[in-house]
Amino acid sequence: MSSYYESEDLKKFGDIGRHAGPLAEEFFKYYGMVTGADGALTRREKALIALAISHSEKCPYCIDAYTTACLETGANPDQMMEAVHVAATMKAGITLAHAIQMNNHLDKLVL
Repeated sequence: MSSYYESEDLKKFGDIGRHAGPLAEEFFKYYGMVTGADGALTRREKALIALAISHSEKCPYCIDAYTTACLETGANPDQMMEAVHVAATMKAGITLAHAIQMNNHLDKLVL
């Protein structure tokens, strides 16, 4: 069984604008400004954040791209794994925090 995801397709990311023209150009300009240069955060820090979000959002293309970006900007595998664990913990915590909503609604229905 073949996968929908093909790692070679990551190279086509810049080509997604072929049907969107100016919209894609504006996106890639913004994307490059945000991720491609040091600012208040270094490119390494941004790559670690992006890697963590890539896992949380389950984007295999982004995982590949930001695994590479992390290594290229000086992050090591331990830092990368810790970033992924932070994302996993945040996702779990956010899910549990929403139990407050359920409990509030239960209080109205049951009590």
